[in-house]
Amino acid sequence: MAMAVFNISDLLASLGPGQRVLGIDPGSKTIGIALSDVGRRLATPYGSLKRGKLKANATEIAAIALREGAYGLVVGLPLSMDGTAGPAAQAARDWTHALSAAIGLPAALWDERLSSAAVNRFLINEADLTRAKRGEVVDRAAAAWMLQAALDAGSGQSTGP
Repeated sequence: MAMAVFNISDLLASLGPGQRVLGIDPGSKTIGIALSDVGRRLATPYGSLKRGKLKANATEIAAIALREGAYGLVVGLPLSMDGTAGPAAQAARDWTHALSAAIGLPAALWDERLSSAAVNRFLINEADLTRAKRGEVVDRAAAAWMLQAALDAGSGQSTGP
């Protein structure tokens, strides 16, 4: 079954009251996961998965969505710094379409260019975490950062960069 990939406003509008969304930041080694609140106003870091075969990752993500009442996905789109879509962005698009179809949930892609850099900067400056500790939290924190920006934009309350 093919699911649609929407823009963020259409995705949020398609969901029922109290239905959460998962933020997914698919890195080459790990996949960061974030979860919205039921009002879809606040994103929080949730966890991370080891990046593997799509089928295995889809099964894990579907289980999280089911457990947490998430009915939509917001997946990070790695655009180049100049805003163009290179091979990484196309790979993320393909992966998102395949994931959406595999688990039967609609998805939206969201520009994630600065999420990891911003989170790393915050963790260095504010949280004073060592590099090893930062590595453990950056994937899920980056997913939350990206999801929060998408929620803000999708609700018309964009805070800007």
